[in-house]
Amino acid sequence: MKPFTDSGAPDHSPGSRPELPGRSGPSATAEADPRDVGPVRTSYAPDRDGDPDPGEIVWTWVPYEENDGRGKDRPVLVVAREPAGTLLAVQLSSKRHDRDHEWVPIGVGPWDRQGRESWVDLDRVLRIHDAGMRREACALDRGRFDRVVRRLRERYGWR
Repeated sequence: MKPFTDSGAPDHSPGSRPELPGRSGPSATAEADPRDVGPVRTSYAPDRDGDPDPGEIVWTWVPYEENDGRGKDRPVLVVAREPAGTLLAVQLSSKRHDRDHEWVPIGVGPWDRQGRESWVDLDRVLRIHDAGMRREACALDRGRFDRVVRRLRERYGWR
């Protein structure tokens, strides 16, 4: 697992309230119905080019499930690129989900500076845009990526 640089971090200085990439406008991150996104071809293609790619964990603004305009900047695992150029991703959480079948453990990595274990939420598929990404965190190793994708394929019939 290779960490990427933290370029493009938002300004959190006093009095500054920057608009986080992915929060609004044409590059806003949105929840996607995984059974209604059309044919999905997952792939593993991380590339240290500054753009989100399948196999990478990236940071973007993610709306809360209530869909009430609130959300937060968080890591997501990119699992597929759609023909239109958007990407499908699943959100990560450091909250323990040992007994939740819809969560896949992926362990620790450089996306979490506190070194906490992380889980991927299979129930929540997000559509992200290149311009909606704040930064690349790292490429997830192929074994852990394949474990997540295998579960997504079983659940949603993706290829």
